Amino acid sequence: MKYLFIFFMMSNVAFAQSINPDGIAAMEAKGHQRLIHGAELSFASANFDVKYYRCRWEVDPAVRYIRGEVTMYFTMTAAGTDITLDLMAPLAADSVKQRSNTLSFSQNTNSLQINFPVALMAGVLDSVTIYYKGEPPSTGFGSFVQSIHNGTPVLWTLSEPYGSRDWWPCKNGLDDKADSIDIFIVHPNIYKAASNGLLQSEISLPGNKMITHWKHRYPIASYLVCFAVTNYVVFNNTVQLGAISLPVQTYCYPESLALFQANTAPVLQAMQFFQEKFGEYPFIREKYGHVQFGWGGGMEHQTATFIVTPSVTLMAHELGHQWFGDKLTTRSWQEVWLNEGFATHLALMFNEHKYPANASAYRKIYLDDVTSLPGGSVKVDDTTNVARIFDNRLSYNKAAYLIYMLRFILGDEVFFPAIRKYLDDPALAYGFTSTASLKKRLEAESGKDLTTFFKQWYEGQGYPSYTLKWNMMGSSHVRFSLSQVTSHPSVSFFEMPIALQFKNATQQATIIVNNTNNNQEFIRSIGFEPDTVLIDPEYWIISKNNSSIKKNLSNTGEGLVEISPNPVRGTFQVFLHDFNASQLQLRITNAQGQRVFQKMVPLTAGAEIITVDATAWASGLYSLTALAGDKKIVKQVLR
Repeated sequence: MKYLFIFFMMSNVAFAQSINPDGIAAMEAKGHQRLIHGAELSFASANFDVKYYRCRWEVDPAVRYIRGEVTMYFTMTAAGTDITLDLMAPLAADSVKQRSNTLSFSQNTNSLQINFPVALMAGVLDSVTIYYKGEPPSTGFGSFVQSIHNGTPVLWTLSEPYGSRDWWPCKNGLDDKADSIDIFIVHPNIYKAASNGLLQSEISLPGNKMITHWKHRYPIASYLVCFAVTNYVVFNNTVQLGAISLPVQTYCYPESLALFQANTAPVLQAMQFFQEKFGEYPFIREKYGHVQFGWGGGMEHQTATFIVTPSVTLMAHELGHQWFGDKLTTRSWQEVWLNEGFATHLALMFNEHKYPANASAYRKIYLDDVTSLPGGSVKVDDTTNVARIFDNRLSYNKAAYLIYMLRFILGDEVFFPAIRKYLDDPALAYGFTSTASLKKRLEAESGKDLTTFFKQWYEGQGYPSYTLKWNMMGSSHVRFSLSQVTSHPSVSFFEMPIALQFKNATQQATIIVNNTNNNQEFIRSIGFEPDTVLIDPEYWIISKNNSSIKKNLSNTGEGLVEISPNPVRGTFQVFLHDFNASQLQLRITNAQGQRVFQKMVPLTAGAEIITVDATAWASGLYSLTALAGDKKIVKQVLR
């Protein structure tokens, strides 16, 4: 949906261009002045299923007014004598017809009940036509806006999340998509009208008017239905998507033509990139397009993204919504991250694809925003508050980071095929989805249980701050412990794999450990002696204020030998430490006194770790002896 986040309108050509999130946040705040805090927010009855809308709207961009004729084809889900649509006052229905028969109806503040003279049977296709008119109310992000650009009137719609009912009778909720729509817009002939789908005709009418017809033949949620009217200039491009040469059509203000033309090429590249990653562009039989409007961001109207000013990040975000938000639409605004988190992540992916050297820097900017406050969950806790639904930090940026973390846990070789199957799932495609549906698909493809992940990161709040304490164990092994504190009491410990980069001036090695409890200890071979350890060096997970501490251990001279595991099956490790010697003789004998292993072991600071292969040994008890100076230590090994 709207790139509420616009947070990062990154430069089209250079990452080094200044990014000013505070300035963009201020711009977005102006849009929020119109936010609603109302009841939820569809009163349409559940006893019918919408199949098709044919909409005829008469408007003039200079006047805040609409006259409409909406024909809805539907089937009843249960036999009944009435249905209820969403429609807000002060819009007033003039009449309702069932074919040529006039029906009785009643209208209150937010709904329109239509009564039938006889019960309609379940499963039988029927239709009604609603005639209405009035000045639409203004809720949400404006829903129906009459404004001015460069001295010229402009009118546009923006219905997300609850604004469809402000300007047309429909089902306003997230439970029913029309299979297709036809949109006829009557407007002054000095203007052009843009909408969803493919342009069918522009026909002159008496009185210096024109009727513009758009047709869209894919399922569509009511909040994604749109139109805009002003003195648009139109230019066309195409993009090759497999065997299809897809039309890409832009409707922009005359004063913005050069800017939109200059910024279209990256969108064509993004379409090819997203199709490669996520499967076929969802509306491949029609088009993709941009329509300029005056709201401070963008809105992913199906096949016709509304956008204020072109930029790579904003345009990639809205394009990403065609897969995540339009093809698959969240079933509840509580789970808006399924729309906004994925679209934000796709924009990040495309920026990283275009500017790979800056990938970590891009992530760090978003990460700093996510961790700028200690709390806040991705799961929306108040769906009557539009500002909370579209919270930039949580529903966009933190949600995008959940996807980074899922990629890190599963690996891209599992994640991307799983997401393609999720998008193409017949039970979900071109319908509604949920976090549970996503989780189920990811688990099925990966074999991993993601219950804890979603409980902690989607429902929980905050983030961890890691402390790593480490020391060398001999010449090539490190022993370290990981602990964390969390920023919010809703999660006492975040279970996550985490990347650790050990490095010195000439060498580095990155290992991944699965951190499942506090003060968890690990020993790993890295092959050299580091002087620095970086926690999550490429910013794959949400964390902040991480620190690593090198422990300077004193050598007690006690001489200690640890065997792990014991009993052994295949290979095992012998930990030698706290010896006052530069080398050590290690030998292992079986129960008959026969030597099965022997080695002179150089010691580094009195320590070393040796790996022994016992795969070919017979079962039984073995004796391990370590000799260093006057120290002799004997341990038992069970095979």
